[in-house]
Amino acid sequence: MVSQKVTVTNPTGIHARPASNLAKVAGPFKSQVILVVGEKRVQAKSVLNLMAAAIKTGTELVVECDGEDEEAALKAVVEAIESGLGE
Repeated sequence: MVSQKVTVTNPTGIHARPASNLAKVAGPFKSQVILVVGEKRVQAKSVLNLMAAAIKTGTELVVECDGEDEEAALKAVVEAIESGLGE
């Protein structure tokens, strides 16, 4: 398992469109991709789970990836979050 801290930069947080974009980035990977926000553990491949987490701009979270392509998944998801998720 690999993990990395990242801060949400999208001005509106992870709402509908950014959640959809993040799920599209995480989806193709075979690894499990989890966002850890405080006590919550959110499946990054699920748009509904991402939206339900109500992640706001400036929130620091941990991206955890576990599986055969975990390094590539971690890099892609962190880059997506840092780039603003296609604001």
